[in-house]
Amino acid sequence: MDDVQQQWTGRKAAWLQDAFQMTQEEFANRLGVSVRSVAAWRAHPRMIPQNETQRILDTAYERAGDAVRRRFIHLSRPSVQQPQAQALRVAIAVVRRGGDVLLVCRQDGADISWQFPAGIVKPGGSAQKVAVRETLDETGVHCAVREHLGERLHPITRAMCDYFICDYVHGEAVNGDSAENVDVAWAPIGDLARYIPTDRIYPPILDALEATV
Repeated sequence: MDDVQQQWTGRKAAWLQDAFQMTQEEFANRLGVSVRSVAAWRAHPRMIPQNETQRILDTAYERAGDAVRRRFIHLSRPSVQQPQAQALRVAIAVVRRGGDVLLVCRQDGADISWQFPAGIVKPGGSAQKVAVRETLDETGVHCAVREHLGERLHPITRAMCDYFICDYVHGEAVNGDSAENVDVAWAPIGDLARYIPTDRIYPPILDALEATV
């Protein structure tokens, strides 16, 4: 196997974490990336991390000891059956400010998509607190939860999602996570379909936003 992977995917990155025998937090600290990124690799095996992250993973593999490399090679063999990842729980914040709603633009390889701020909820953690904290970390915007809109198994990511409608408190919208996001914006609620296809939006979100327009 080459010392440096030709291209890292979410699956290969998860194998590397398993080879290091680290928790998500430990692996994130070793790489200098967010825990959310590490969780996303396991949740989305086919995703292609951005170029900067590719280089970080290359470096981690290059500097790994022989035992780690042997485990990685073993895990990457087709005959090895990988355990299924545990279902993720994600908290999603729908932050409104007047007639606008807060969005982040994420990049997954060559694909770019606008989404609501979101974060991984650890077992036993508070989804409401994660929604507020991750919004601040990702965008610099302070918000307050107004209402829990419900939960669903996301039709694409298969993560269990908790949705919260939130009120803007203060703060300028900035890209606080350049490793995962390429932009942050306040989008007019009336033009939301230009950013996110309507059929991909949890219906209670649309109802809650339309009530504010």
